[in-house]
Amino acid sequence: MRPINEAHVAEPGLAVVEVAAADDATAFAVQQLLAGRCAIAPAERTTRVPGEPGVRLRCFLDLRQAPGL
Repeated sequence: MRPINEAHVAEPGLAVVEVAAADDATAFAVQQLLAGRCAIAPAERTTRVPGEPGVRLRCFLDLRQAPGL
């Protein structure tokens, strides 16, 4: 994965979440759970790292737009 861009964490309430999961379905299920709690810029695909198990997914959260948090 590419390095995290400073703009993605430039102020309080912004976060980058990286998910490691056994498969695509699990990674996207975690992303969907996050989307139910706050505004996100979702990932469209997972990545695989050669020699490492499972898949990875990175999404960007904006907790400032989180209902009830």
